[in-house]
Amino acid sequence: MRCDVLAVGTELLLGQITDTNSQWIGEQLAAAGVDSLFQAKVGDNLARVETMLRRMLADADAVIMCGGLGPTHDDLTRDAIAAVMGVSLHHDEAVAEVIRELFSSRGRRMAENNLRQAQVPDGAIVIPQTRGTAPGLICPFELDGVAKVIYAVPGVPHEMKDMIQRAVLPDLLRRSGEASVIVSRTLRTWGESESGLNERLDPVIERLETEGNPTLAFLASGWEGIKVRLTAKAATTAEAAAIIDRWDAEVRALVDEIVFGVDDDTMESVVLQLLRERGHTLALAESVTGGLVSGRITNVAGASEVFRGSIVSYASDVKFGLLGVPEGPVVSEAAAAAMAQGAQRVLGASVGLALTGVAGPAEQDGMPVGTLCVGIAIGDEVLTRTLRLPGLRDQMRQMSVISALDLLRRTLLAS
Repeated sequence: MRCDVLAVGTELLLGQITDTNSQWIGEQLAAAGVDSLFQAKVGDNLARVETMLRRMLADADAVIMCGGLGPTHDDLTRDAIAAVMGVSLHHDEAVAEVIRELFSSRGRRMAENNLRQAQVPDGAIVIPQTRGTAPGLICPFELDGVAKVIYAVPGVPHEMKDMIQRAVLPDLLRRSGEASVIVSRTLRTWGESESGLNERLDPVIERLETEGNPTLAFLASGWEGIKVRLTAKAATTAEAAAIIDRWDAEVRALVDEIVFGVDDDTMESVVLQLLRERGHTLALAESVTGGLVSGRITNVAGASEVFRGSIVSYASDVKFGLLGVPEGPVVSEAAAAAMAQGAQRVLGASVGLALTGVAGPAEQDGMPVGTLCVGIAIGDEVLTRTLRLPGLRDQMRQMSVISALDLLRRTLLAS
């Protein structure tokens, strides 16, 4: 059974609210084994909502509509559903009484327009509201002789989630008659372009196109790296996981050196875990990144067990005076090495990581824009690297963060 998702609200199109509801609903459908191939957003216009709903139902067996169930004139989801079903709206007194009672229990005056929420399409099943005033709807009907169902839930996230779990998913599964689950695993990579990664994985992709299960997809995610998502469908979670395990190994056999984590792992969480396992503490010295690395590090719960602190040595005299960098060019491997050792010494850590470079707009110390010099001090050993990174100022600085952390990750794995 296929169920797509339609989010209703002009505020979504204007960017005033981020549509996290559709993302969450998509995750729940996948976990329940229900195919969902299309998501859309539409503004508060009756004709456009109706048109989009008809288009989606031409391909999908079901559509979950999120939003547009409130009491105001621009809450048009009920009207659009009734139009698509070819039925009228009727006043449901039981729903109206629940709304009145809710306002009464809170000692608040109820505006009469709240009773718009008691308007129900003929033939619809009401999903009782337990957290707000707008009930949800289950609307089964036939479209050109084919069975369809529309689900309507409020846009308020906690109300929506309650109804999806309590009523929508059980009804979907009952109608589908299927007992299957969809499981995904995301391999997190860094160090290869999306096109290069695709090329390296061509042998796996060709075989998967024949077998069809699991599927493989790429998602370029900026300074989070490139994600490789494997998604399998099977009768049980264990069977789906076994399918993914097999193809996970196939992917890693081709690109294992650039896979740094899985699912919710981040480069910084992986680095912190490696430091923890090896009994190290970390100190940072940042110039070009201006504190971005330490911001990422401290965003990880438990970072204080490992992370000593950061010195944002943006000015050259801070590098010279505080970190002991020799007078001379400050964008060089020698400067990066001295910065790493200086951070190690000043902050009392066993590992020092330093970044210095040129984000632009002009070259510095004879180095072009995009130059990153990284220094890593572990005990008495020092490693340096110079990288050339793409992009304008902000992108270069972001790429510097994950590139330096990845270099530290690889160094720790080799130690």
